Amino acid sequence: MRHGRAAMRAPQVRSGAMGPREHLRRVRGAAPSEKRMREGLSLVIVLALLSVGFGMMSDSFLSSASVSIIANQLPTALTLAVAMTFVLVVGEIDLSIGSVLALSQAVIGVTMVQLGWSWPLAVGAGLMTGLLAGLVNGLIVVGWSLPSFIVTLGMMEAARGGAYLVTGSRTQYIGPDIEWIADASWLGLSAPFICAVLLVVAAQTVLSRTVFGRYATATGTNQEAVRLAGIDTTRIKLTIFAMSGLLAGLAGVMQVSRLASADPNTGTGFELNAIAAAVIGGTRLMGGKGSVINTFLGVVIIGVLASGLTQIGVQDPTKRLITGCVIVLAVIADFYRERWTTRRSIARTAPSS
Repeated sequence: MRHGRAAMRAPQVRSGAMGPREHLRRVRGAAPSEKRMREGLSLVIVLALLSVGFGMMSDSFLSSASVSIIANQLPTALTLAVAMTFVLVVGEIDLSIGSVLALSQAVIGVTMVQLGWSWPLAVGAGLMTGLLAGLVNGLIVVGWSLPSFIVTLGMMEAARGGAYLVTGSRTQYIGPDIEWIADASWLGLSAPFICAVLLVVAAQTVLSRTVFGRYATATGTNQEAVRLAGIDTTRIKLTIFAMSGLLAGLAGVMQVSRLASADPNTGTGFELNAIAAAVIGGTRLMGGKGSVINTFLGVVIIGVLASGLTQIGVQDPTKRLITGCVIVLAVIADFYRERWTTRRSIARTAPSS
């Protein structure tokens, strides 16, 4: 009778239902999928076609000097795109990274030019500025459960205003005291580009090979299931927003070293380029899916497209129109790819009649 009553009291679980721990285990155990490799291969093919096409239209496009120039223009965009990939994976967005970049480099410029700080102290101040901005974003988003779109939009305006206030709306010319960072190179590749590539490798390892990365992906897929499984999703999101701000500060260091000056107008629209690169790389805007390696390929595709259009003489308005169309087409292609993959997955798991 005791066992009978226990059986009567036991909750009925629907067949096929997946509880929070089962969902989390499925996400934890997900290895790098064939699907992600296929996406990366398709991006490589697109990049190869663009390179061959522009190479046929411009004799100098495929030269080693041209490749070096394109590569050395990518570190800032690449660093911001890595930050955006993590934020998108957890189902959030950060529109403030371009303005935080401007504020960070403004702090570097003022501390070096007006206060006479050495470059290590100034760079440290710039990085801490970015980290603080990211922490503020994260604390407000997770503390009040507010949409990150609105919070980071506010930070975008606040940080831009801070950059103007700090610099007095004037460009701070630093010169060789900071320029040497971008001038250092190996095999024609600048030190910032090499650092950005190492960042991509480290970020991909964190996202796909660590518990934190799998928790982040699971949070973007089903935050409630992760929370019910006993995982602190607020800490995960706060960490990622703080990391986004820190990487925006690092991008500011790269930008100020390349230009040898701190311009408060710098960074306008950089957040949109970061989102575009992540989306081209297959990162889902609603969260739960992303690859830093594919984001890297997205950044390279945008860089090659912009440089190639410039070399064949396309005017800036037309270049922006073409780039925008490519981004929209990438989103549409990702939509149909997701739908096809979902149907294929359902067909595989459906019981045979």
